[in-house]
Amino acid sequence: MSTPSLAFRSRRSDVMATHGMVATSQPLAAVAGLRMLLAGGNAADAAVAAAAALAVVEPMSTGVGGDAFALYFDASAAAQDRPPITALNGSGRAPADLALADLRREGLAAIPLDSAHSVTVPGAVAAWADLLARHGTMPLAEVLQPAIAYARDGFPVSPVIAAAWQRSEEKLRRHPSGLELLPGGRAPRAGEVVRLPELARTLQAIAEGGAKAFYRGDLARRVADFVQAHGGRLTTEDLASHRSTWDEPISVPYRGLTVWECPPNGQGLVALLALGILEGFDLAAADEADRWHLSIEALRLAFADGRQWVADPAFVPLPLETLLSADYLAGRRGLIHPTQANPNPASGVPVAAPFAPQPLPAADTVYLTAVDGQGNACSFINSLFHGFGSGLVVPGTGIALQNRGALFSLDPGHPNRLEPGKRPYHTIIPAMVTHGRTLWASYGVMGGFMQPQGHVQVLVNLVDLGLSPQEALDAPRFCLLEGEPAGPVAVEADAGEALMAELGRRGHQVLPVNGLERLVFGAGQVIRRDPATGVLIAGSEPRRDGCAVGW
Repeated sequence: MSTPSLAFRSRRSDVMATHGMVATSQPLAAVAGLRMLLAGGNAADAAVAAAAALAVVEPMSTGVGGDAFALYFDASAAAQDRPPITALNGSGRAPADLALADLRREGLAAIPLDSAHSVTVPGAVAAWADLLARHGTMPLAEVLQPAIAYARDGFPVSPVIAAAWQRSEEKLRRHPSGLELLPGGRAPRAGEVVRLPELARTLQAIAEGGAKAFYRGDLARRVADFVQAHGGRLTTEDLASHRSTWDEPISVPYRGLTVWECPPNGQGLVALLALGILEGFDLAAADEADRWHLSIEALRLAFADGRQWVADPAFVPLPLETLLSADYLAGRRGLIHPTQANPNPASGVPVAAPFAPQPLPAADTVYLTAVDGQGNACSFINSLFHGFGSGLVVPGTGIALQNRGALFSLDPGHPNRLEPGKRPYHTIIPAMVTHGRTLWASYGVMGGFMQPQGHVQVLVNLVDLGLSPQEALDAPRFCLLEGEPAGPVAVEADAGEALMAELGRRGHQVLPVNGLERLVFGAGQVIRRDPATGVLIAGSEPRRDGCAVGW
């Protein structure tokens, strides 16, 4: 089967169901989640099953060596006038023995993406267990069974995932243990059946021993020893002390709805800032060029603030209340010229030094969403950051270790500076939308710094343009590359030459993108719920292999 060009337009219909729905970037993972719903499980059970399955069938993007975040809508809490949405932060922390001064002495201006110093404690396994403990109905051992079976017995590799696997082949070859994720000695082609026996044994150990099997004992020792063998500072004590946190979600109003994100250290703040700015414009009445221009400008301003203020709040007080206030957003809105791009967007809060990370290639992540028949919903994201993370695969385990630590700043004056035990700036963000106390949508768009941009564009499509979930995902997108406020804007060629030319006349540096490069525009999943009928309406990203499935 040939490498996909992705130069196509979706012809999908929205998927509709009443008893439950799961949408992911790979059909086998979507079915894994659906199996939990069919067996009587809820949205949390389905989300973890799908996430674990994606760790097998899309291993370059996600896995037990990565991090996870979730938003959960509890329908019973909403009915009882309790806070209906909880936010789970399943991101890991820097080693306790790794300080900024250590890396500056090594002459580093930034943490290399393939360095052992980029490996933070993997938080995904704890997040899976904690989500089930608080909101699920099934044990972790049962929820992991589809993933274990795919890894042990084999699965056919889907086309877009095959292309991503091939792009990471050289990275995996750098260390002998990387061959555990190159079955047959090379990256698989589309349609080939792959078995990952080392990963199957790891997942089975977690099923039998719970999260403790990963953070303590043999697996923890193997992870720590391997990182240290490559010059890192991660220890078994770092793994044993890891904890997820349950945080207060943050939100802004938008056209009579409320949009929810996880708070920093995730960049959901950027999406909320942009939406808060756009709330003051009539996008429904605007023509296409005006709508794109205003959205681009709002996101430039939002990224300027996000790059300054997204950090670990356990270490740095963050002015979230000020940043999301109506007065502050109105002030930022006033900086947007109706027909001219701002050449130098800056943070709106006086600060010492802006965050200037190294240029980063497109990131690999998985996003999934699940809604059950009772109206509970889980918006869930799981990631290794880049393809197979750091490229460090722990021997005998099939575990690719993430490289999230590369997003720490090595500027001593920056809120996101590296500190022992600190969580880094995180790109992965789930989203949710409510109408009053009822669920309106559970959605997300994965893909590095594209994520808040995707959240904004898909929501504008859904709310301002009145598009269905699938239509909202099918529509062309733009991307501020690397989330750089003053940089070029990539535009999907499907947007048309006339629109791109008009954006250029307004001062935007437009980069037309087509073919396989369209992956820069991320990948989304959307489930809408009709509160009157309970009907679930879902769309799945046309630029990926996945689908929405329901019953």
